[in-house]
Amino acid sequence: MGKKIATLLTNMFEDVEYTSPAKEFKEAGHDVVTIEKEKGNEVTGKNNEATITIDYGIDDVNPSDFDALFIPGGFSPDQLRGDDRFVKFAKHFMDEKKPVFAICHGPQLLITAKALEGRDATGFKSIQVDMEYAGAKVVDKEVVVCQNQLVTSRQPDDIPAFNRESLNLLK
Repeated sequence: MGKKIATLLTNMFEDVEYTSPAKEFKEAGHDVVTIEKEKGNEVTGKNNEATITIDYGIDDVNPSDFDALFIPGGFSPDQLRGDDRFVKFAKHFMDEKKPVFAICHGPQLLITAKALEGRDATGFKSIQVDMEYAGAKVVDKEVVVCQNQLVTSRQPDDIPAFNRESLNLLK
């Protein structure tokens, strides 16, 4: 039975950090749902390789209706964390111990949600110190799985390991 995966993203996401995991999730039978400020908005990756039409606005969704959360990197997470609605949405998944997949700058949303304390995690090099200040034990490797719930990776080169471990958690 496929899982329903909430995906938080806005303009300037890291194209391949959305497109590759989303493709693998869908091929494994999961439903990937995109969420931004408003349904129907078109968001474009920072490399102009992907343009996504948003499925739902943040005010039209309830985190309880989803099985997992996916946060692609790029500049998108930093923009989204300035909006408390996205922060609360992300925090729900961490508090409820639902699977969370965050790559590159994705953990920035979890930092703002104050949801990394005591967690093993990784992220893009430039945010690792921020993650430490947020209470995470930062491990500099391609993929870190914490408490059979949180999957984090550092950068696009880590996508194969990120996809593998994310799909393992969805089984």
